[in-house]
Amino acid sequence: MKRLIDLRSDTVTKPTQEMIDAMMTAEVGDDVYGEDPTINALEKLAAEKVGMEAALFVPSGTMGNQIAVMAHTERGDEVIMESESHVYYYEVGGLAVMSGVQPYLIPGENGILNVERIAKSLRVKNIHFPRTSLICLENTHNRGGGTVYPLGSMKEIHDLAKERGLQIHLDGARVFNAATALKVDVKEITQYVDSVMFCLSKGLCAPVGSMVAGTNEWVDKARKWRKMLGGGMRQAGIIAAAGIVALEKMVSRLEEDHQNARVLAEGLDSISGVRVKMETVQSNIVAFDVKETSYSAPELCGKLKEASILANPIDATRIRMVTHHGISREDIHETLAFINRV
Repeated sequence: MKRLIDLRSDTVTKPTQEMIDAMMTAEVGDDVYGEDPTINALEKLAAEKVGMEAALFVPSGTMGNQIAVMAHTERGDEVIMESESHVYYYEVGGLAVMSGVQPYLIPGENGILNVERIAKSLRVKNIHFPRTSLICLENTHNRGGGTVYPLGSMKEIHDLAKERGLQIHLDGARVFNAATALKVDVKEITQYVDSVMFCLSKGLCAPVGSMVAGTNEWVDKARKWRKMLGGGMRQAGIIAAAGIVALEKMVSRLEEDHQNARVLAEGLDSISGVRVKMETVQSNIVAFDVKETSYSAPELCGKLKEASILANPIDATRIRMVTHHGISREDIHETLAFINRV
């Protein structure tokens, strides 16, 4: 049987053997009582990695983002975010249902917001207006094509937020990819936010879970919201053990994924009728347009699937491919050769 090349997402990564071994031997307890030693070790490690006082293990990035908004806001508040951000676009209306907040959507440049646009969107005090309490940033930006915030931009937004009394939450599902792209320690990014969510289950290869991190007081609030949403998972050290391996062993290999994405993007852009915005290829995501070919994006994804290559259409003309631990340089060349033939 032909080997499957799965470029749909880095969520399809499988745990490494070291992760499986750690899960098999993990010491566990009841995490809702704070008694799971493996969960406690993971939360301590995660907080240290991102330079925060405390961290909380959650089942998914979506839950982490929604808990963060709930812990930062009050019902009726307004939250500023980029118009195609994950927290708005892919989280099932959770902002409205759970937090009761109103998103203020600002179009970014390939998903990246600048401080001037944010400053113009801030409400003045007026009985008719909602209170602006939170800015949500996404780094790397999924629908922007895996784009990365420059550190200078992060600082400018941070300084504006502090001046205006606002909090900043970072949807850092792939923040370690952002740090890899910038060639900095992840704390260089997270120093400019009040809270961060990051995924263990994408490029870091853990099978389940994400982390939210912030101050001790804020994480205490987040922990209570997690319980309300059903995220208290009792003897969850079994899966947290893989998260420890992910943070200790898998961050350093993300550069390989970025290099493979660059080779993929350059190869795609050289194929007649295929267009890649090369300036957006900054991490492990490659978005490309096929409207000048004879295929729609869903049709071409169908042809790829027949050849055991999986990718996701973004819309009628655009396709997304994501490199990860399960994708080799040979897989990239095979994918390019097939698309070129088609």
